[in-house]
Amino acid sequence: MHCPYCRHPDSRVVDSRVADDGSSIRRRRQCSSCGRRFSTLETTSVNVIKRSGATEPFKRAKIISGVRKACQGRPVSEDDLALLAQEVEESIRAQGLAEIDANDVGLAILNPLQRLDEVAYLRFASVYQAFDGLADFERAIENLREGSERPAAAMTQPDDDPTDSATGVAGAATGSDESDGSARAEAGNKVEGTQKKPRTASQKRGRTSPAKPPQEPEDPDQPTLL
Repeated sequence: MHCPYCRHPDSRVVDSRVADDGSSIRRRRQCSSCGRRFSTLETTSVNVIKRSGATEPFKRAKIISGVRKACQGRPVSEDDLALLAQEVEESIRAQGLAEIDANDVGLAILNPLQRLDEVAYLRFASVYQAFDGLADFERAIENLREGSERPAAAMTQPDDDPTDSATGVAGAATGSDESDGSARAEAGNKVEGTQKKPRTASQKRGRTSPAKPPQEPEDPDQPTLL
């Protein structure tokens, strides 16, 4: 590699370090002519095949530039964009392909962007997937809702035995019915006790005293028989 200072074609490596989580190697070189040092970054080349058929080298800065437009006005920092671009590049390089279609690059952006900001995701998807109208937006929003409801549904676990809970409810209802019936019976006994008078001993034996005949009033003019 030519020296960037004196343009001498010969240089030697004095230090090498792994960078970008192993996706590249940073080397420290020294010029054999002027003795000055400079750094180089070695990465595996990945070319992106565009829709027109032309190819261009994959650039992380281009990912950041495209996503930044979708994140305008949203609480997304430059560090968030840098982390997203790094995640996209790692997923692309993990495929081990020398060339990748531009459509696959867009797909690699959608998932991390959805986790970062849903509004920015809808903006980016509307352009990338060429939304034609409200129906496309409604479908995308419905997919977001379904994705947010799945974790909550997974955390809700059913009872060990659903029949136990049903039996418990039935038993509670039966117990309440029995208690209500006993309460009504007790109340009825109290009412009967207050309305009925106790019978006498003669009434219990079935005997009644004869009624006395009515007595005529005495006449003072009629003599009394001795």
